Amino acid sequence: MKVIAINGSARKDGNTAALIRKIFEELKKEGIETELIQLAGHAIRGCTGCDKCKELKNGKCINADDPVNECIAKMAAALHDSAPEISRRDPALAELLALIDRSGRVAGANGHLFKRKVGAAVIALRRRGALHALDSINHFMHISQMILPGAMGWNVGVGREAGDVDKDVEGMTTMQSLGQNIAWLLKKIN
Repeated sequence: MKVIAINGSARKDGNTAALIRKIFEELKKEGIETELIQLAGHAIRGCTGCDKCKELKNGKCINADDPVNECIAKMAAALHDSAPEISRRDPALAELLALIDRSGRVAGANGHLFKRKVGAAVIALRRRGALHALDSINHFMHISQMILPGAMGWNVGVGREAGDVDKDVEGMTTMQSLGQNIAWLLKKIN
């Protein structure tokens, strides 16, 4: 079994990466392989509506100048994906939404590649905006027919500077719970 996490934050190894690593700790305890993909530094544009993914049915977007096709392939092969660090002013939201837009279109055009995959959204924030971002990512996973495990709270950690979420006891406890629930669900499915 393999779990991938896609960190859509503009900050590589920031607070979202810390939340994901907390989840990974629980998965590794259960012998589940993990991989973190970080989108920081990549410019990802949205879907152009060319429908080449429907025509070619090769599981890829025709636009191959960014990491979207790598993410699509890994999401289709793995069992879980996770998501972004969002703050009120985070420019990474555009890239993440473009990834969701294009990967969702390619997945749907190629037999629903993400159907029955386990998914969870994870958000790091400074103060506000997390629930809308969390809902948006969850909507993508629901429409992709993915299975979303719960946790003991919203999948959110609070912190501004890198490492601040480590001090958010409730957020880290939620990530631990989420990791345990993902591991349990993956074992039940397999």
